[in-house]
Amino acid sequence: MTVMEQRGVYRPTPPPAWQLRTDPAPLLPDAEPYRVLGTEAAGKADEELLGRLYAQLVLGRRYNTQATALTKQGRLAVYPSSTGQEACEVAAALVLQERDWLFPSYRDTLAAVARGLDPVQALTLLRGDWHTGYDPREHRIAPLCTPLATQLPHAVGLAHAARLKGDDVVALAMVGDGGTSEGDFHEALNFAAVWQAPVVFLVQNNGFAISVPLDKQTAAPSLAHKAVGYGMPGRLVDGNDAAAVHEVLSDAVSRARAGGGPTLVEAVTYRMEAHTNADDATRYRGDTEVEAWRAHDPILLLERELTERGLLDEDRRRAARDDAEAMAADLRERMNQDPELNPMDLFSHVYAEQTTQLREQAAQLRAELEASDADDADDADGEENAR
Repeated sequence: MTVMEQRGVYRPTPPPAWQLRTDPAPLLPDAEPYRVLGTEAAGKADEELLGRLYAQLVLGRRYNTQATALTKQGRLAVYPSSTGQEACEVAAALVLQERDWLFPSYRDTLAAVARGLDPVQALTLLRGDWHTGYDPREHRIAPLCTPLATQLPHAVGLAHAARLKGDDVVALAMVGDGGTSEGDFHEALNFAAVWQAPVVFLVQNNGFAISVPLDKQTAAPSLAHKAVGYGMPGRLVDGNDAAAVHEVLSDAVSRARAGGGPTLVEAVTYRMEAHTNADDATRYRGDTEVEAWRAHDPILLLERELTERGLLDEDRRRAARDDAEAMAADLRERMNQDPELNPMDLFSHVYAEQTTQLREQAAQLRAELEASDADDADDADGEENAR
């Protein structure tokens, strides 16, 4: 019989050096999504901010409907609408300072536009005309990211580098609930917490990763709870409450800027439209569910608050709609113009110094284009002589 087998002799104890590395209690999210509109907290909200949020929401909704219409007209190859999620998009843009960086996913073109990007440039990638469509460094907006969650490690790397250089910069990275199932999500949060990088992760939980509902992706109490496992705070917010999203993100950005490290924010929202124009959402969700969320529309919630406080009348509603229509008309006119594309641009902005293979491919394409131009010139001369 060994010592361990003798009853009453062996007393298992934790390893001598073991202890909780971080108190988990302050990191835990609230039991319910945080709200402002329709609560006592709304009375303390800044009136000017509420008005600005409203104008941006109305503009954002019109932007979404116009971009969706452009896909039906063949002017966009694809468009992932953020209709219903405008509060998250707008708030993410407005909480950042000019020096900060936004790292959007493919569904976050509205966030880029709300940050000041030309709407046509925001849609250029989805039109298939350009790698990105804008200069990321000029606008402090990383390229729209189509692969799920790969922008998150980039955001962490930039934020960590900025802190090492002493730059007062915060990165805000946006991702969908489907992206939280990717390895890049884990790697980004793990390194962000270890390095205490000034980065904020905004998860827009819109209910579905294409057709996969959240309960088929994770058994976690909420996506915000995932933060605790990495050693950072998790915040849970009503993603259709523009004032609440703005407040929670503002707190997270301020915390990151002050050296407090990263925060994971889960915004509970809903994707009112299909995943993209190529998706049939009726195959995996019913009209009853969609209609229930229509009653929790972000514009409706804010309109109700502003009206009850006497901050919104018909003239202000009309002004917001007129501005949105002017934006849509300009977008429609410019997107209906055929772009002038240079095939050689395929080789630009890929590497700072082109690889040997790319140089060979560029030379091959250049020769083919020159030969094609020569053939066109000969054909034109032949037609002219025939006359």
